[in-house]
Amino acid sequence: MKRNELKTKAARFTKLVEWSAADACFVGSAPPLIGPCCHGDDEAKVFGELCQIVEEWIVNLETDGKALPAATVDRRKYSGKFVLRVEPILHRRLALKALAEGESLNSYCAKALAKA
Repeated sequence: MKRNELKTKAARFTKLVEWSAADACFVGSAPPLIGPCCHGDDEAKVFGELCQIVEEWIVNLETDGKALPAATVDRRKYSGKFVLRVEPILHRRLALKALAEGESLNSYCAKALAKA
């Protein structure tokens, strides 16, 4: 496989580098292609290693005649709006907490989701 073709295929997969408090280091993964597969203290180095691992996995899967999972990089633009359905009791509880904080329900929920 040509290098450009490999880079194009690898770019189709989201690569995540997240801090793991449990491991006290950065951990890289590219779901659904590969789970946690590299780690280290330097976020940029972990990302570089992750990119290399993703390319190796693509080559190995194609060499074995296996299909690649669906691409995960999403080029859509997001509006910032989505509908969330919850139980009425949770809706009420959130509305009351937002009121107590002097915020709108939307603002309160957005802050709570941002912390998740």
